[in-house]
Amino acid sequence: MRIRRSNMAAMGWPDCAKSLKGVILDLCGVLYDSGEGDGVAISGSAAAVKKLKESDLLLRFCTNETQATREKFVGKLQRLGFDISVSEVFPPAPAAIAVLKERGLRPHLLVHDGLLNEFDGVDKTNPNCVIIGDAAENFSYKNLNEAFTVLIGLANPVLFSLGQGRYYKETDGLKLDVGVYMKALEYACDLKAEVIGKPSSTFFQSVLNDMGLQPHEVLMIGDDLVNDVGGAQQCGMKGVQVRTGKYRPSDEKHPTVKADGTVDNLAQAVDMILSQRAH
Repeated sequence: MRIRRSNMAAMGWPDCAKSLKGVILDLCGVLYDSGEGDGVAISGSAAAVKKLKESDLLLRFCTNETQATREKFVGKLQRLGFDISVSEVFPPAPAAIAVLKERGLRPHLLVHDGLLNEFDGVDKTNPNCVIIGDAAENFSYKNLNEAFTVLIGLANPVLFSLGQGRYYKETDGLKLDVGVYMKALEYACDLKAEVIGKPSSTFFQSVLNDMGLQPHEVLMIGDDLVNDVGGAQQCGMKGVQVRTGKYRPSDEKHPTVKADGTVDNLAQAVDMILSQRAH
């Protein structure tokens, strides 16, 4: 992945925090670890979000979460102690629905049961594309083969993937993510999926547009080096990786993506940002 650096006065981390106007946070692996029930908040993360909200920085949340509707997902985060509203959270499903309407497409869905309600108003008869999300236990041979059958039967097959992560962390360990199954369908159908979600520059730009800010004015903080940090850097933002969630020590020696900074957790990142801005 080639990285296009931001225009932010060539300042590195954490000095760049002085000229920031906004921050975008990933959710899973940064604020909390998913798992049984609502999952578990990462220590200090709720207080860190509160500090950012009390500062003069704009804050948004950018996630590839596709196991629940945005409303249910935000409700879970609120129960975990986070001050977050639906309008601040940007997941892939609403963006995918907008693309379907714009292009007159009718999807075959291979997604988690918790996400199905998001597509209630979408015409799914005689599908002419496939949407794949983090379907978890729904990634059976039968369901993957049904998606394959739809795609292989189309003259111009279109596959949308809601993110392209390789794995993510739950409280009991790492779990395969949608990107693994996306690659299987790409290989079987000899096509290239259109990714809706991180690391897509279009997806990041939609968040920046909502903030009314330019890329060089915004910092992305995430646990996924390639999709969070690398995707943000390609868009012109700075990217900082936390050593929580799916972080692996090998990330700091990645051959093509180098974070502008690496911190122990969100709490440390926020303290460093606010300390720089106090000077």
